[in-house]
Amino acid sequence: MAILIDPPVWPAHGTVFSHLVSDSSLVELRDFADAAGLPAGAFDEDHYDVPERRYAEMLALGARPVDGGTLVRALIRSGLRVPARERGKALFTPLLHRWSMLLPGHAPLGVELLERWAEPHRRYHTRAHLLTVLEALERIAGETPAEASRAVVLAAWFHDAVYTAAPGRPGQDEEDSARLAEDRLAGAGLPHAEVAEVARLVRLTAGHAPEAHDAGGRLLCDADLSVLGRDPRGYHRYTVQVREEYAHVADDQFREGRAAVVEHLLGLDPLFHTERARELWLRPARENLGHELSRLRGGGPLDHPLGHAAAQARHVGGARSAL
Repeated sequence: MAILIDPPVWPAHGTVFSHLVSDSSLVELRDFADAAGLPAGAFDEDHYDVPERRYAEMLALGARPVDGGTLVRALIRSGLRVPARERGKALFTPLLHRWSMLLPGHAPLGVELLERWAEPHRRYHTRAHLLTVLEALERIAGETPAEASRAVVLAAWFHDAVYTAAPGRPGQDEEDSARLAEDRLAGAGLPHAEVAEVARLVRLTAGHAPEAHDAGGRLLCDADLSVLGRDPRGYHRYTVQVREEYAHVADDQFREGRAAVVEHLLGLDPLFHTERARELWLRPARENLGHELSRLRGGGPLDHPLGHAAAQARHVGGARSAL
């Protein structure tokens, strides 16, 4: 395990910056940054930005100087690098364009939602997750776009619009998100029946258990759970990000809550409800969840460079979806 820093050559705000990373653990990186007195605002997804005036100080504290290429390669090997398309700051414009196509004439509401999705306490439930869900909906709707009605897509926009990362409140964020949808969409003049359907779908994401006849619910729940079927590095990155959202929860409590969540997900039958989602994500999802549960029950570390390690919990103590 090592803290790495590249030369201060990246210009911004009238100076130049270095990138500070860990080659194995965001926990290690945060501990180093806290000890060095780096502000929380200097953290950017997978690294800290360090101004040139503090470069020598980082070296004195034990950061190892490397060139930029070596730093990037180490970050990639660690599984912690956040790809460009998952960086929330870059997604505002393309997501706002999607919103404008979905609900023309209501740009201020789209901006409000995007600001909610970019709240500073979020690490996984960000604009990148919103885009992933929207793209997953498009993939599994196939040649039947009528199933992916406007209500389903609106529900994707609202389903984590309220996200507190507070333990002990199972289902409350979904309920608050549904109420937000009811208020904002009614104010936008949408028909009462459509507003009610959006709110119903948002509430459904608390348990991801739609009825067999619920086409819209099946699509939304499958899209929301699509993250479980990522490749191993992507799945690891996801769990690290959600662990970061629950940094205020002690490891033992977090491990217990997350293990219950994983067992709940593994017990869902079906885990995915549409045929296309099962084809795309079922096998890797079960492998990812199985590896993670083994690590959790075996007392493995919560932040490990190459495993399915950084356990997460949507609500500690509740055996429910962490999404």
